[in-house]
Amino acid sequence: MPRAGLSPAAVVDAALTIVDEQGPEALTLSAVATRTGVATPSLYKHVRNLEELRTLIARRVMEEMTELVGAAVMGRSGPDAVTALMRVWRRYAVDHPARYAAMPPAPLQHPALEESGRRLMEVVLAVLRGCGLEGEAVLHSARCLRAAVHGFAALEVAGGFGLPEDLDTTYRLMEQTIIDGLLPAN
Repeated sequence: MPRAGLSPAAVVDAALTIVDEQGPEALTLSAVATRTGVATPSLYKHVRNLEELRTLIARRVMEEMTELVGAAVMGRSGPDAVTALMRVWRRYAVDHPARYAAMPPAPLQHPALEESGRRLMEVVLAVLRGCGLEGEAVLHSARCLRAAVHGFAALEVAGGFGLPEDLDTTYRLMEQTIIDGLLPAN
């Protein structure tokens, strides 16, 4: 009989707290069991193993990002929507670096993550289509945008920008470069 109040979602919540506080390497079923106040074998009523738990974490991260990105771009279009998307993506990655790192680089190639990955991707593609991009140009632009935002955020979190100039100014320059380089002229 599963412990009252413990569910797969509660197990993921506890796991995310561990990841946020101590990093992904600290995530073990034993640590989650301790956090939730149960014996480790009791977790198997809610998750099959650590691999499944990591998959559930990745799914949750993509769902959170989809919700945040969707809310940020709602009612916006064109370069304004692209800028909003880029800013909220960066903010999530910087505010939750360990959680963000739990998202695999190719979620569409993972059957258990494909649906969540596709929903996030569809928000990005919709923003770019709203800018007048069509066909293959939408996918190429989405890849460029993702690589730029992910790369910047990863460097930022790692302390890779050691010079004193303001990072937000640099990021705004990158946003404008992406918009000028990828979007059709209005």
